[in-house]
Amino acid sequence: MTKKVLMVVTNHTTITDDHKTGLWLEEFAVPYLVFKEKGYDVKVTSIAGGEVALDPNSIEEKPEWKEAEAELKNTAKLSKEDANGFDIVFLPGGHGTMFDFPENETLQYVLQQFAENDKVIGSVCHGPAGLVNVTYKDGTPLVKGKKVSAFTDEEEKEMQLDQHMPFLLETKLREKGADFQSGEKWTDHSVRDGNLVTGQNPQSSRSTAEKIVEAMEG
Repeated sequence: MTKKVLMVVTNHTTITDDHKTGLWLEEFAVPYLVFKEKGYDVKVTSIAGGEVALDPNSIEEKPEWKEAEAELKNTAKLSKEDANGFDIVFLPGGHGTMFDFPENETLQYVLQQFAENDKVIGSVCHGPAGLVNVTYKDGTPLVKGKKVSAFTDEEEKEMQLDQHMPFLLETKLREKGADFQSGEKWTDHSVRDGNLVTGQNPQSSRSTAEKIVEAMEG
């Protein structure tokens, strides 16, 4: 049976009036290609559906990314039905996720179903913003007691965007009981705890995707 991957991306495009954001391209394109190379089916959804904006700072002209980028022209809106029929859910980052992932009821529902069924959940950089409010049905936070990585407070402060964020991602994950793991800033660092796989930053996109494949292939 072909493995099926659900990718969920942000539609949020502004941090401040003069600072645009969106999906961080590498964090989407690189894992997308890793999954496709494995022969997995990939469905790309977004919080609101439609065309997905990229963070201007993430746009690179890489011919090998064109196929992935084409998937962003007209995405399906994430629905509760997406909780079924997939083996993996993956959340790429971009600062947009900090605004439209944490409180999205549909995303919380889908992730809870994946967690309850012990399916593979992966995310990278700011993608784990989607995990901060997810709980099991008994109310236990998804990340409690689990090894988790994400964009660090240090990296956020270095970008001078910490004061514009609704919360600091590393701090919030720690508050939810995560065993937060980080590497050197701006270097590849990803961590797998059972079927939960998370990566620190854009540089971690490939290793995060490869650990997801490892979790899937067992």
